[in-house]
Order: sequence, then structure tokens, then C-alpha cells
Amino acid sequence: MAEQTSQRQIVLDTETTGLSTADDHRIIEIGCVELVNRRLTGETFHQYINPQRAIDAGAIEVHGITNESLADKPVFADIATDFLRFIDGAELIIHNAAFDVGFLNHEFAKLGHTAQIEDICSVLDTLKLARDKHPGQKNNLDALCKRYGVDNSNRELHGALLDAEILADVYLMMTGGQVSLSLAAEQLEAPQDAEQTDISTVVRPRTALKVIQADTTELAAHQAMLEKLQASSDGNCVWLKQS
Repeated sequence: MAEQTSQRQIVLDTETTGLSTADDHRIIEIGCVELVNRRLTGETFHQYINPQRAIDAGAIEVHGITNESLADKPVFADIATDFLRFIDGAELIIHNAAFDVGFLNHEFAKLGHTAQIEDICSVLDTLKLARDKHPGQKNNLDALCKRYGVDNSNRELHGALLDAEILADVYLMMTGGQVSLSLAAEQLEAPQDAEQTDISTVVRPRTALKVIQADTTELAAHQAMLEKLQASSDGNCVWLKQS
């Protein structure tokens, strides 16, 4: 049997200082969890980052991360190599991927990198996937948690690692559950020497069907209908021909 290739996926989320890279907003948190063959491995990448600029007040209301809390954190350049090593060659699973990938490419461009995230990894956008599966419905992360029964009770504020962990559960549920399709043969087939069990057929007693005969009025109505069909079909009523 040919050896199967493992599928490695990284569920990723970021938090930022604001909404647009055009205003030079920066990444302040990256959270990643690893899936191999659709199973959580327990491997994660999580890092808070000093953006070297102020965080918008509106963004703080969303994620609760303040400028003061990031003052002693590394800048993006200090964590870039470790981050690239963690995601290298994997499929990235991201909700609203254009946002996060755009910010990651913005950070690498500021470091002088010409390659983009899409050159290193393939990207699956779970927002697009959800919209295809549930058109016309809310498809944000909270709505998907409710739809698929994923516990998000700890999500009072957005957080990159927490949201990545929640998204991993949502993705697995949305694409069929956390089940490997390549089960070992011994899990599908009983051992050859397994004890055989006799299977008996259960016969349920049947009572005779009650036959209800048509009365004279019903027989007359039936005959009248046949004669009407005979007249309308130029004498070709099959029921009268058989009688």
C-alpha cells in the first residue's frame, strides 16, 4: 500500500491596530493552531507584537489590547522568522482571509520581503466557504459557532489565539467533523477468527385482511362510470372489454 501524505493546515488569526494597511496599521497579535490530517496536534504559534504606533480606540474596543500592554513586546521583525518557519508549506485556514493576509504581506513588505504569504502557503477562506454553504445568512465567527454548536462562551473580546482555536472547531464541523476518512482496514473489518453470531429472523404474526364488499349503490355507480368512459372513448373502454 502506498504511503499516504500528511495534510498540514494552520488555522490563523490576527489582531491589528486598525482596519487598513493604507493607513499603515500594523499587526499586534498572531495566533495559530496546527491541524494534521484534520486533527488538532496541540502545536500553536502565539505572539503579541509591538506595532510601534498607536492603536485606534475602536480597535481596542474590539480586542482589548492596549498600547501599554505591548510596550515590552518584540517588534514584527523579531518574530518573522519563527512565524514563517511555523506556517511554511501548510494550508492556511483564515476567516476573511483577505484582511489577515493583507496585513501579513504589509508587515513583510516593510521588512523588504518581495515574496507574499500566498507564495509560501495555500489559503482557504472560511468566510467564503460559509457564504457558499449558507447564502444570505450571517457568517461571522459568532454566527457560525451558534450554527454548528461550537462553544464560544469565553469570547468576550476578540483574541488571535482564542479565535484561531474556535475557528478550527468551526472549520472541522463545517467540513464534516473531526473525522479521518482514511480509517485503517482493521477498524473496518472484523478479524477473520472472530466468533460468528447466528442471526435469526423475527417473524411477526399476521392477521387476515378484512375484505369489504361494495354494496349495490356503489356497484351501480361504478357501472355508470364505465359506460360513460365507453361512450367518450368510442367503445374502447378497456375495463368493459375485459369484463
